[in-house]
Amino acid sequence: MLGPSAHVDTFTRDNLPPLDQWPDFLLDGFDYPERMNAGVELTDAMVARGFGDRTALIGNGRRRTYKELADWTNRLAHALVEDLGVKPGNRVLIRSANNPAMVACWLAATKAGAVVVNTMPMLRAGELTKIVDKAEITHALCDTRLMDEMEACAAGSRFVTRVVGFDGTSNHDAELDRLALEKPVQFDAVPTGRNDVALLGFTSGTTGAPKATMHFHRDLMIIADGYAREVLDVVPEDVFVGSPPLAFTFGLGGLAVFPLRFGAAATLLENASPPNMIEIIQKYRATVCFTAPTAYRAMLAAMDRGADLSSLRAAVSAGETLPAPVYDEWMAKTGKPMLDGIGATELLHIFISNRFDDHRPACTGKTVTGYEAKVIGEDGQEVARGTVGKLAVRGPTGCRYLADDRQAEYVRDGWNVTGDAFVMDDDGYLHFVARNDDMIISSGYNIAGPEVEAALLAHDHVAECAVIGAPDEARGAIVQAHVVLRAGATASDDMVKALQDHVKAQIAPFKYPRIIVFCDSLPKTESGKIQRFRLKEGHE
Repeated sequence: MLGPSAHVDTFTRDNLPPLDQWPDFLLDGFDYPERMNAGVELTDAMVARGFGDRTALIGNGRRRTYKELADWTNRLAHALVEDLGVKPGNRVLIRSANNPAMVACWLAATKAGAVVVNTMPMLRAGELTKIVDKAEITHALCDTRLMDEMEACAAGSRFVTRVVGFDGTSNHDAELDRLALEKPVQFDAVPTGRNDVALLGFTSGTTGAPKATMHFHRDLMIIADGYAREVLDVVPEDVFVGSPPLAFTFGLGGLAVFPLRFGAAATLLENASPPNMIEIIQKYRATVCFTAPTAYRAMLAAMDRGADLSSLRAAVSAGETLPAPVYDEWMAKTGKPMLDGIGATELLHIFISNRFDDHRPACTGKTVTGYEAKVIGEDGQEVARGTVGKLAVRGPTGCRYLADDRQAEYVRDGWNVTGDAFVMDDDGYLHFVARNDDMIISSGYNIAGPEVEAALLAHDHVAECAVIGAPDEARGAIVQAHVVLRAGATASDDMVKALQDHVKAQIAPFKYPRIIVFCDSLPKTESGKIQRFRLKEGHE
């Protein structure tokens, strides 16, 4: 069923879930040769098709053509194989902000047959260690500006054999860049199988160890040949911009796979704040934008102040619920719909979306071609239209966790059960209701409450705590911590800052509690379990 593999290191194929726990894969219309390498498809194959002189990447103040990108990634691939000893199937971690060098490293490692794990620059050594241990990562490619936490992780790792720095700026002056400098611009890419794992996407759940989702070379092509082709109708003249990190599959698709698959250009911003995105959209006349509703609110305000965002033909919103007023105001100001959609790391990218010619406010739309969706009850049976239930999806991509018992929870009877509560209306349109778990979605970032609680509990003055999401107009939700202090500790503004700084030092800073409420006790069940829903009641 899986077909040929080029992996010498068989770790990922050995750790795929049992076949009887896989979702049903609906692959009609997604036909690829048995041997294919996604890195080649997005670079050398595009040059062969005549796109060599077109702009592929924009970043750090310069444009790079498809020919330049192909040559660059081939040189890097030579260095990975010849100098760093990367073998097909080895896991290679990349640590960087969004910049052209990160994309080049990802493509080069893919060409070398590696299984890539892209990570966010904000992660601390402890968080990186969990990823390294789960995926048994042997090599790490790190922007030299972010080396400290990576080296701290590697120092105590029994898996990482090599950490090498690359220069994420325009200078290209780091070890990996120097190794690649004199390499040939031609590279015989590893002839990976279409069903070889190319990418591990880590998703943060509410409990326990992080989950790694496994994606094949074919999956990287499917999301482009499905959603990007059908919904976005990408053309070579398009210029993409967005805020999601390339470490998220949402960002990797929207800012690398989609533009490169169709000969378009991607602009990459290390700091994708709304003002920076607005500047880039105006400078490069960007046409397709991927970001969360928070940023679109800022863009609407900028338009009132005279910003010219008229070049945007597609505004894709995902990562948190798109409020109807934002959709309505965008329509009123631009005359174009905002394309709300939903995806999941487990399915790689968006599988339900509005269309340019079929869109409604406060609605997630209908399934992308190739996918099927239904709303089910606790018994797994489809519920009546208009009834809230759990979203179940199947299609050409689907969940395969790396060696994880939670596979059986996510995939049921061949369907991916995403953990989202939805309603399907009488016309077959799907409407998001809520997450089923304790994830806090803030400005498009998923934050697991228990992870923040663990960081707080590591502070000497914290006796107990519970973290919830509090509604916030700008961010959708913010992290709110209810804290019981130990005897002798005093609740004060200084204590709030001390606890916030402590969390920022323990885990990625964006996860810190923006509100801390000190209390004498937390509501609990008779068995001692904290009743977070009672803490949330004050916000409803």
